[in-house]
Amino acid sequence: MIELDGLSKTFGRVKAVNNISLTIPQGQFFGFLGPNGAGKTTTIKILAGLLKPTSGRVTMGGFDITTDGMKAKKITGYIPDKPFLYEKLTAHEFLEFIARIYELEWREAQQRMKEYLDIFRLSEWKNELIESFSHGMKQKLVMSAALLHNPQIIIVDEPMVGLDPEGALLVRKIFKNLVEQGVTIFMSTHTLPIAQQLCDRIVIIQRGIIVADGDIDTLKQKAHSGSNELEDIFLQLTRDTEEMRLAQLL
Repeated sequence: MIELDGLSKTFGRVKAVNNISLTIPQGQFFGFLGPNGAGKTTTIKILAGLLKPTSGRVTMGGFDITTDGMKAKKITGYIPDKPFLYEKLTAHEFLEFIARIYELEWREAQQRMKEYLDIFRLSEWKNELIESFSHGMKQKLVMSAALLHNPQIIIVDEPMVGLDPEGALLVRKIFKNLVEQGVTIFMSTHTLPIAQQLCDRIVIIQRGIIVADGDIDTLKQKAHSGSNELEDIFLQLTRDTEEMRLAQLL
């Protein structure tokens, strides 16, 4: 469903993403983890069509993100870590705008808008300007917009930021349900317990390079860790990689 083949992205002398290759099948909940500056957000922006790769190829559902970008975006929902919204619109107006962008059939679009406004408990606020919303409410509205066209792929960066415990639980349930229906989710997060709870497979990236790939048991073996907690395993793997890099430099 998602394929990265030799993906690289350079900013001046900095290689943010360095020759990454991945295949993520349909219906997989995929976790993309790494320390700050590892290349996670750059990769996500390439998948979402917001950045062009320096080299390599990305396909989403068989569509090349560079040459068939519109087709790739039509089957993809993108949830950024910071919700960017037209704040002078109401919530309902914003969802109508998104529905028109995706050219949804109007009766079906109205039904989906009502459904997601109800699910995320935004119905009573649907005619209020978005500028009056809290960060958590804006995040819920962005999620509603990303799911409105029934995407086959969801790209999500820090989905729980700004959500209260009830909202975070709701989002976890929605994501699990979507994966059970065959939707592929590519998620980046610093909240490692969430990744451990939700993800079928986890890749850890550091300095633009993949340093580990697999389920929790595979990562645990690679880290030679006695802990079953992803946080401990993650810290061990990234620490070992950084120590190896420094040793090579010395």
